[in-house]
Amino acid sequence: MGAIRTAAIAAAVPASVVVVLDACDDESGDLAGQFGPDVHFVAVDERNVGAARAAGFRYAKSQLGAAGERTWYATTDADTEVGGDWLIRQLDSSADMVLGLVRVAQWRHHSEEAAELYEARYRAEMADHQHIHGANMGFRAWAYWSVGGFAALASGEDVDLVERFRAAGFRVHSDEHLWVTTSDRLRGRAPGGFAEHLADVSHEVESAEDRAGEAS
Repeated sequence: MGAIRTAAIAAAVPASVVVVLDACDDESGDLAGQFGPDVHFVAVDERNVGAARAAGFRYAKSQLGAAGERTWYATTDADTEVGGDWLIRQLDSSADMVLGLVRVAQWRHHSEEAAELYEARYRAEMADHQHIHGANMGFRAWAYWSVGGFAALASGEDVDLVERFRAAGFRVHSDEHLWVTTSDRLRGRAPGGFAEHLADVSHEVESAEDRAGEAS
């Protein structure tokens, strides 16, 4: 929360934060009211990442009046930390949507070999702007609503939204200098999401090591 508020202050524009708690059982709701009037907590029971993101923006539109032509939305994840220039870089763009990149803050749950393989592939794919992360993206509010917002998808809701922005002719910019840091979590709530991707990389490394051991 502190990082998001720092990014908002750095952007020097009025900003509100909406925290969506989707079927949370870790007492996160107890934090409501502890961060001032510009931080809003919304509890839902969707158990669906697309629906949860959509609920946050519906709240922003209906309860905060945040849907005008000059309104900019940005979205990230609970286990992710944004940089101080996170909003500045998005707002300085002339695009209708800005996509950023994700790095793992600290590798604690996966091997060094798995981390190296993941990072090598990630860098290779950066050249083709293949990365889309719900943990690091922003877009114009009116454009978001014109394409129907986030769909209630259990995973891939970010890719789906980008595809609809592009199909509608909106300008989508991939910023290779816009980074957030996230965890190398072992379990994620979205099937086919980031945690599952890391698990697949680790499994690939382990399988290769097993084959190498059998060959020797």
